[in-house]
Amino acid sequence: ERRRSIVEHPFGNLKQWLFGNGRFLLRQLEGAKAEMALAVTAYNFKRAISVLGAKKMMQLMD
Repeated sequence: ERRRSIVEHPFGNLKQWLFGNGRFLLRQLEGAKAEMALAVTAYNFKRAISVLGAKKMMQLMD
């Protein structure tokens, strides 16, 4: 139950935020994997910026 509440919220956000209707734009497993990897990376960057701030993220990326 705890895992579900932790994992489902980000996944639901990804589906709504990036995919709109919840479908992958690319077909086949490789395309879906690539699309999901990009979506998760973007989500993680967005979360990190909201926690650390843009200036700190840019300092860490140097």
